[in-house]
Amino acid sequence: MIHVVHHPDYVAAAPTRSTYKWNKNGMIRDLLLAQGDRIDWHTPEPMPAVWLEAVHDAAYVAEVLAATVPRAKERRIGFPVTPMVAARAQAVPGGTWLAALLALEHGFAANSAGGSHHALADTGAGFCVFNDLAIAAHRLIAEGTVDRLLIVDCDVHQGDGTAALLAGRPEIATYSIHAEKNFPVRKARSTLDVPLADGVEDDEDLATLERTLTPLLDDLAPQLVLYQAGVDPYAGDGLGRLALSRDGLISRDRTVARLLRERGVPFASTVGGGYGHDPLEIAERHVAAILTLGDDKPFYLAPRPSRA
Repeated sequence: MIHVVHHPDYVAAAPTRSTYKWNKNGMIRDLLLAQGDRIDWHTPEPMPAVWLEAVHDAAYVAEVLAATVPRAKERRIGFPVTPMVAARAQAVPGGTWLAALLALEHGFAANSAGGSHHALADTGAGFCVFNDLAIAAHRLIAEGTVDRLLIVDCDVHQGDGTAALLAGRPEIATYSIHAEKNFPVRKARSTLDVPLADGVEDDEDLATLERTLTPLLDDLAPQLVLYQAGVDPYAGDGLGRLALSRDGLISRDRTVARLLRERGVPFASTVGGGYGHDPLEIAERHVAAILTLGDDKPFYLAPRPSRA
């Protein structure tokens, strides 16, 4: 059984002027519901404002929760922050925190949203409003749930917001393997950054991931890992610059799960990035990641017909 965290507010209506595929979260939910009793569902509480403010500037938190974010910040985020978007932004960090607690109990759990790794202290960016990874990590440490935590980010984009918000925290480490020339132009400094050249395919990505992540895990001995399982390294992704196949994404997730399970490290995953014109295809990639991580065995999607 795979423990999955989901909140109804994750499925928010698309604001006007938005290019983000808002319906992918509803499709992720529906595809997981089709798995029946393979999934154990959990509903989070919205993250209390005090924990949002522990990571983000209080003035920015107030702007988001009141849905009064200035247009300049909305442009940087990529969509308007409506009341529904604000509710979603508060629910998602609660989901990542709950998934972490469930992972500590069961070994693995997934948030069906989250991975908003571009959000900074005083603004969102790159389709990210609040940085759920940084917020959950801070709360887990502050409340004494764990003493050492690692964020592993395999999204095609660098986890710049996560790195910036958690810099100088010896109890929290950040790892990002990403396309070097992709967004953001100005990178932050993670504990370990692994930049990849454009067009890297399955074998090189997997070898680099294992070669760089293994010693970091052994050196840090984290008590918990938050895993940003973005599926935008896929060759067909709308915003990616890498060239992983679907099987390559599955092998990546199996590699991460194996390295963590071999060391007895519980881990919680977030959805992260995945882009394109077909929301169902994007959702299928995300669901494949959750099922692969939860079962530690191959999960293959049925081949999709080619599109003219």
